Amino acid sequence: MIEAVVFDMFETLVTLFEGRTCFSEDIAADIGVDPELFRKEWHTTEEDRSTGKCSIEEGLALVLKRLGLYSEKTVAMISSRRRQALEDSFSAIPNESLCLLQELKKRGKKTGLITNTFSDERDCIKASPLFPYFDAALISYEQGLCKPSPVLYQRMLELLAVKPESCLYVGDGGSRELFAARDAGMHAVQCTWFHDRAFEPHIPCPLLAEFEHAGHQLDILKLVDGK
Repeated sequence: MIEAVVFDMFETLVTLFEGRTCFSEDIAADIGVDPELFRKEWHTTEEDRSTGKCSIEEGLALVLKRLGLYSEKTVAMISSRRRQALEDSFSAIPNESLCLLQELKKRGKKTGLITNTFSDERDCIKASPLFPYFDAALISYEQGLCKPSPVLYQRMLELLAVKPESCLYVGDGGSRELFAARDAGMHAVQCTWFHDRAFEPHIPCPLLAEFEHAGHQLDILKLVDGK
């Protein structure tokens, strides 16, 4: 019997492909630099940005200095654009995502969150109406670890006080999260309800034949019920 459901955040409960976007090519266009050059430098800071070693602002400053484009004004401009894009994402949380979390609570199921995020994303997650529904939340920026680290999955099982075989993990599949969940003994399910919104080169994860798919948020309830 499923006793707990653990979720990813982006492209699972909310999507970054809603409203304004702020991907690397958007930033590159704003500052007038080759997108591939910016993407390459930006990627080198991803682990530090994801594990709390530097904030978004600090990561931007480092990259802009390498490119010879640093100014406090430019950092503030890009940070503001990212915040606006995130606000679009979290102001358009699908009603189905909220209903899913509400229904799980009504059925007495525990819920958890494991997400790889930067500082601004962490802030938006914690301020969102989704956050109060989680019994436990492991945010990479606070944990100093990113998926697919097995430590995060074991930590979540301990926090929820459930056995892995009674835990469902739901995510779009990025960062090899589903493989890590399966290795931890959880039942891993790839959600596909946001899949058609993504565009290259930002598609988080292709469809994985190794895992069961859920095409709608409320399909998760059927899996919880064993249907």
